[in-house]
Amino acid sequence: MSSFEITPIGTVRNDRTDVQHTDNWGAVRSTITVDERFGEACLQGLEGFSHVEVLFVFDRFPEQDDYREPRPYRGRSDLPPVGIFAGRGPRRPNRIGVTRCTVESVDGRELTVVGLDAVSGTPVIDLKPAMAEFSPVGIKQPDWVSDVMSEYFRP
Repeated sequence: MSSFEITPIGTVRNDRTDVQHTDNWGAVRSTITVDERFGEACLQGLEGFSHVEVLFVFDRFPEQDDYREPRPYRGRSDLPPVGIFAGRGPRRPNRIGVTRCTVESVDGRELTVVGLDAVSGTPVIDLKPAMAEFSPVGIKQPDWVSDVMSEYFRP
């Protein structure tokens, strides 16, 4: 397969710095500063959306050597093993994360969001407005996922 290069479009700033602190993201307020190469109007129109999808890089985690063996979710032995593409954790191919966040404000090249699960300094690789037409309906997931993730976006 061919490879490709991605250049970050901006950076996250917030009060979270510990990559091991993985729960309670619901009240985290983050400011994403978009690179000046996109100009002061690069976020214009985004204020009309309630949510934005933030694509970012888990840059503080090394890529694994082997993804073939399913592993217990979140490293917990009380949870079933899942393949690499059945989880959303940071130790994944290309280390890309994506989170749908609440748009709080837009000011020039600064976007303030609530609920972004990325630590301060994280490189942002893209932003996409969340649109109802792109949102799935009737999402199905194993019961244990709701139990495990119940604290993830709690304030």
